[in-house]
Amino acid sequence: MTSASTTTARPTVAVLDYGSGNVHSAVKALALAGADARLTDDRDLIMAADGLVVPGVGAFRSVVDALRESRADQLIERRLAGGRPVLGICVGMQVMFEHGVERGADSLGLGQWPGAVTELDAPVLPHMGWNTVEAGSGSTLFRGIESERFYFVHSYAAQHWTLPSQEPFPSAVVTWATHGVPFVAAVENGPLAATQFHPEKSGEAGIRLLANWIASLPAATL
Repeated sequence: MTSASTTTARPTVAVLDYGSGNVHSAVKALALAGADARLTDDRDLIMAADGLVVPGVGAFRSVVDALRESRADQLIERRLAGGRPVLGICVGMQVMFEHGVERGADSLGLGQWPGAVTELDAPVLPHMGWNTVEAGSGSTLFRGIESERFYFVHSYAAQHWTLPSQEPFPSAVVTWATHGVPFVAAVENGPLAATQFHPEKSGEAGIRLLANWIASLPAATL
């Protein structure tokens, strides 16, 4: 008599490779959180993956320009239009807004959300280090880790949330943090989620947040 065992495939998560600095820590963290994580610029893999992570390091304008030059902005748009999950991290979150204003220069973002990313009015910039968040009601990302601290490195952020609710779709879940002033620390809005902090640098709490996102992904398509 033989017995059969059943194994569950790890969800495939593409980490968008468009020249945004060192992103290998994100790949490693996603793997620890339970994903088959692949750093890639392969358009077919990016579209077919269960989840797409958009990292971002540096200035708003340089990140959004690099996304457009590689036509990755089109892939993000296509995934979201098809209800396919995308997670933005740090500047990868900021560029989802309409505008980014840095040193007086106003740059056009990807426009997934209304509003602008502007400099924090705080006594010390950048905001660098560990901080708590006020998780939005019903958050999936912060389930079980609402009281944890996360690691931030930024001087700019979205300081207002103006996307209106659109029935019958559920309202976005918005998480806030404070450094000098309140700012948007994370958003969960249908297939698009994002964090201003770096979950891959946030220790066990960051791994658990990524695991929560991975667990929310639809069944594998590869």
